[in-house]
Amino acid sequence: MTERLYYTDSYLHEFAARIVERSDDGLLVYLDRTAFYPASGGQPADGGVISGVPVVDVIDQEERVAHRLAAPLHTGPVDCALDWERRFDHMQQHSGQHALSAVFEELFGLRTVSFHLGAESSTIDLEGAPLEPDMVREAERRVNQAVFENRPVTVRFQDAAEAEGLRKAAGREGTLRIVSIEGLDRSACGGTHVRATGEIGPVLLRKLDKVRQTSRVEFLCGGRAVARARADFESLSRAAQAFSAPLDDVPALAAAQLEAAHEAERARRKLELELAGYRGRELYETTAPGPDGFRRVVRRLERGSLDELRALAQNFTAQSKAVFTAALSDPPSVLFAVSQDAGIDAGKALKAALAAAGGRGGGNPRMAQGSVPDQERLQPVLEKL
Repeated sequence: MTERLYYTDSYLHEFAARIVERSDDGLLVYLDRTAFYPASGGQPADGGVISGVPVVDVIDQEERVAHRLAAPLHTGPVDCALDWERRFDHMQQHSGQHALSAVFEELFGLRTVSFHLGAESSTIDLEGAPLEPDMVREAERRVNQAVFENRPVTVRFQDAAEAEGLRKAAGREGTLRIVSIEGLDRSACGGTHVRATGEIGPVLLRKLDKVRQTSRVEFLCGGRAVARARADFESLSRAAQAFSAPLDDVPALAAAQLEAAHEAERARRKLELELAGYRGRELYETTAPGPDGFRRVVRRLERGSLDELRALAQNFTAQSKAVFTAALSDPPSVLFAVSQDAGIDAGKALKAALAAAGGRGGGNPRMAQGSVPDQERLQPVLEKL
């Protein structure tokens, strides 16, 4: 059995221990006592070194904790040191999660069903009524108030049968490790935590997503929140410089620019359609009818998109007795359009021609589109249309 030092002292980041067992290659070792936290309960494993060798993973194996190393070690005494910056960051995020989950339950009756502590941000999934942006803002205000009050965070051990007032039922028997935030939260938890809420630092709530039947909230605490706020400020400052405007004016200016861009795009599309109409009619006028009275156009392109030809095809076949065919080599594809009086169902005709060449596609009686596996099969398709 491994003595878990982090259960009673989350701030212990240097300690002496003994390797009591190792794998044959010496890359997996077991200590008699450890302050390294194994990945568990949504919190990632600690990093650090054992006798100067980097710890690449820490694994919870029920009664024991395994330490995976970057290089082999032999049994015997070792000096261990945690990556304290990583550990304290995890403590801030995990304690912040407890406070945040308690606040969401206190204010809105929303229960936390999962927690994930990521490399850059963390999330909680909340079950209950739909979560609205104004509720997120109120929860952020309330959790930061609890941080500013610097409430004590304590760890106690208690028998599960006697543990009362837990935010979430433990679901197991025996001794529980209970982490409490004074006047706010009481939860069974094996993770590492700060001594008081003031050490959590500022709590920043960012994204709100719907995930199946739950609401997912992204949050950052402490150093992460400060770094994110700085990055956001610098991004906003660059935008303000681009607009030559104060920071507070950037959202309105960006919205105005976006609307102007949309309006320009709408105008461009309108002009393109008008141009396609003109070109389609001009193409019809300059295309000589065949012996059967039909005007046929076949376009071959090396690469690009057939979508650019759809408006041209539409306007060409808006006239009487007209057939328009376009083939693209890369990717190998075909567009087929006919006039209303052509007596041809474009969708059925192209689908049959493509199927014979191992391709697929279809459309409506007036226009259809599809593709073949390679450009060598384009010609047989065109010959059938």
